[in-house]
Amino acid sequence: MFDGRESEGRFSVVHHPIAPRALAAPLHYHHNEDEYSFVLEGTLGALLGDDVVTAGPGTWVMKPRGQWHTFWNAGDTQCRIIEVISPAGFEDYFREIAEGWGDVESLARISAKYSLEMDMESVPGLCQRFGLTFPEL
Repeated sequence: MFDGRESEGRFSVVHHPIAPRALAAPLHYHHNEDEYSFVLEGTLGALLGDDVVTAGPGTWVMKPRGQWHTFWNAGDTQCRIIEVISPAGFEDYFREIAEGWGDVESLARISAKYSLEMDMESVPGLCQRFGLTFPEL
């Protein structure tokens, strides 16, 4: 939606549609970015450290760097969020990961490039705990 080059690297804005009852990402840890998610539609669930939160339309959820977290659609209808990422640059991760999806080695390489730790082993437990699905790698 808003590339970091437009803000001189200060921030970027991305749009995330999330399918019903879908886990958006494994448990992960950003070393460089803070993420601020604004719920446009549906219900966003998030695990922020040990805290579980749910947020409806008009609500902000902060996912700070240096904290293990994940997020998902906690409802039975589509969830749409706008995410502000600061500083910019991480928006390119989403472009690269879309191209590398399905290749575990590529995912690991891309995550390392963006100083992102990803706990792929968290997926089954998160899906079971919150009644979610996650696409096959």
